[in-house]
Parts: sequence; C-alpha cells; structure tokens
Amino acid sequence: MSLRYGRPYLAIPGPSVIPDRVLQAMHQPAPNIYGGPLVDLVESVVRDLKAVARTRHKVAIYIANGHGGWEASLANVLARGDRVLVLATGRFGHGWAEAAQAMGAEVEILDFGNRATVDLGRVEDRLRADKDHAIRAVLVSHVDTATSVRNDVAGVRATLDAAGHPALLMADCIASLACDRFEMDAWGVDVMVAACQKGLMVPPGLAFVFLGPKAEEARARADLATPYWDWTPRANPQEFYQYFGGTAPTHHLYGLRAALDMLVHEEGLEAAWDRHAQLARAIWSAIETWGQGRPIALNMTDPALRSHAVTSVRIDPPHGTALREWLSETAGVTLGIGLGMAAPGDPAWHGFFRIGHMGHVNAHMILGALGTMEAGFKALGVAHGAGALEAAAGVIAGR
Repeated sequence: MSLRYGRPYLAIPGPSVIPDRVLQAMHQPAPNIYGGPLVDLVESVVRDLKAVARTRHKVAIYIANGHGGWEASLANVLARGDRVLVLATGRFGHGWAEAAQAMGAEVEILDFGNRATVDLGRVEDRLRADKDHAIRAVLVSHVDTATSVRNDVAGVRATLDAAGHPALLMADCIASLACDRFEMDAWGVDVMVAACQKGLMVPPGLAFVFLGPKAEEARARADLATPYWDWTPRANPQEFYQYFGGTAPTHHLYGLRAALDMLVHEEGLEAAWDRHAQLARAIWSAIETWGQGRPIALNMTDPALRSHAVTSVRIDPPHGTALREWLSETAGVTLGIGLGMAAPGDPAWHGFFRIGHMGHVNAHMILGALGTMEAGFKALGVAHGAGALEAAAGVIAGR
C-alpha cells in the first residue's frame, strides 16, 4: 500500500513547481509568429525580465537550458585562448568552468570547497598578482545549486575594484533569480545568466543572458559566437525573429508572461524575496532540530551564506538515498539528489539530499514536505531530534 496517490510534490531544486496559471496560459493554439499580439507580449516580457534582474540594460533570450546560457554568455565576451578566473563553491561553478574550457578558454579555478563561500581575500590576492590583466572575466555562482552556498556577488565586484582589475564580472543566477535578492546594476555585474525553470516557474526551455555596457564592448573582440549564439541581434532586434534566432518559443513565452504577471505585478519582487527567506528559515529550523545530537545537518552552517532557494543536507549514508526513495514511493514527495557532494560510486554519495524551495511554494507545501520527511525518518528508523515541525511552524507563524 502506498500513500503517494494524489497530487505529487516535486521538491527538487529545479524544475520547480509549475503554477496552474502558467500551464493554462501555455494551453492554447499556436499563434502567428510574424506579427500581432505575440510581438507586444515579447516586448512586455523583456521589460519585466529586466525588472526581475534589477537592470536597465539588455537581455538576450535563448531557447536553451542553463547550460546553454553558460555557453552564450562566454561566447559573446571571450576570444579563444582568453583566461577566465572561476570562483567555485560547488558542482555548478565547476560546470561553468568546464564549459569555458571546452570552448577554448584558458580556465583557472579558485576552489573553495563544498561548504564555504568565496574567500574575497584570496580573490583579491590573485587579481593583484595578475599584473598584465590577462584575466578577462571572473565567473561566480550567486547560488551554487549543489551546495546551497550563496556568494557575495557585490563583494566580488568590490574586490575587483579594489584590485584595480578590469575583468568582467559574470554571475550565474540560474538557481537564485527571483528567490534571493540580486541587484545586477547596483552590484556592478557585467553579465548575468539565468533560466526559466526555477524561480521563474516555467518549464525548462528558456535561458536569459543579461548584459551591461562593458559586456557589449567585449563583444567586439570576442570570436567564439556563432550566428545562433550571438547576442547582438537578440538584444538589439531589428526584426521580431531576431529575438530568438528564428522561430519564437511561443508557448514558453505564454507561460513566462503568466509567471511574470504573478511575480512582478501581483506579489511583487521584494515580497517574493521575503517569502523565500521565511520559508527557507522554516526548513532550516526543522533540520537543525532534527539534527540535535543526531547525524543530520545543514551543509552550510552560517545562515548568512545559505540560499533561500535550495537547501543541501548531510546525513549518515545510506539514509539520504533511503529517505528520498521512501518519500517518492510512499508519500508522493520528490527530493533532490546530493549532486556533486561525492562520487557516484562512493558510499558517501548516499549521505546527501537537497530540498528545493524556489518559485511557486507556500507555507502548506513546505510544512507538508517537512511532515512527510519526519514520517520517513520514523518509517526508516533514522534517529532524529524531536520538535522539528513545531519549530518550523513557529517560523511560519512569525515567532
């Protein structure tokens, strides 16, 4: 007998829960792609995307996932052989580095491990040592989806400025956009990469690259962009088809329009950030309570360094995998795997899991997920502290 029959809950860190309104908006006939209402819709989407990114500059839209966004961002600012400095705080920092290396860049990684944020002192030392300014760009994940580390992007900009270094600052906000506070212009970010399937609540398929003036200038010497990845016509279209390098992703755009209506024009971005922060604190409170004297712990010990979109958890193996499987098979809840925290063949791989709490989530969804996790601990005989649900409910109640 299983208790999973009912509406399932996908609590992984992307794709996130898709609102019914988004699904309903996508459920309509294909439109004219050469003119008419679709043109106005795209113009409104571009305007609201820039509002979410907190930029007055430009955005290029690609039919791609976040990995495509990585490649698009690099192709438009680098020439083959250029050096980039990657600040890695988990698997996705290394993933962006691997993309750059495969495209012909010379990649240098400052690796801060899986449980720490970027050490700005180390970054400044490296930048000051680069006397001839060979480093063309500094790449950093605002939130690394694997480790749930949240990095100080504004601090990286201040470090670049303190060192007098002209490198571009490029930020990966795929996990964090619309969940954690991000201020592209105020923080001095030159290039930002995002995608639609997390905080923006749309099925995977759209990537966004936001570009500031320094990034536009860098495009003039970059030689990696093929016609499809070139952001120039997408960010400065003379004809409608240039937004997308061809046929528009019509139904994703319908869904995105509905999601932006909910996020920008109804809830409001500041309120969305606050909602994510409070729901995240409820999750942290539960895990900390379960872990009192027990082998269950948040990957990031400092709350100031934790993402409000995803939480990475450590537990004695094989309990991480066992809990995920029990929840999926018995309770209809799917948690994320511990991506990049251990090699797949290592028994330690089974000692991690992640909770996605991004986008279309509310109090009852979070409390429901936590309640089924506690049921899983009981069913599996996993030792855990008492009072976790009361602690989470207290956070939700504002106490």
